[in-house]
Amino acid sequence: MRVLGIDHGEKRIGVAISDLTGTIANPLTVIKHISRTVDAAQVAALAAEQGAGVIIVGQSFDEEGRPTLAGRRAARFAKALEVQTDLTILLWDESLSTQDARAASIQIGVPRKKRTGHLDQLAATVILQTYLDAQKNLDHDNA
Repeated sequence: MRVLGIDHGEKRIGVAISDLTGTIANPLTVIKHISRTVDAAQVAALAAEQGAGVIIVGQSFDEEGRPTLAGRRAARFAKALEVQTDLTILLWDESLSTQDARAASIQIGVPRKKRTGHLDQLAATVILQTYLDAQKNLDHDNA
């Protein structure tokens, strides 16, 4: 089953998709923010188009484990997604995903001017890959 990963931002939404086996995350696209409802409809349409069975939305937390302002926005976006699709929507801790994406883009040689848009997709990919890896570890622990 494919899984869609979301890095929700104020200006852009990074989107990643897993392979058919739900093992490897790949960048898919960046959606420019219009409104929560329109953005959720676009993500729901992408999920249907890609054959995703689950949508993972990254959520950030502060040092005490409480959702940050961005994390609360991501949670509201997840609620808007629930109205647009019958798919399972899960919030996933996105701690350090943007920093990991920035480091990865530097490592692969993406020029500084092009890193912003790429970071959204890469951050979504990092969020999705951490989710997929955690699911794989759960499967191994339960075997």
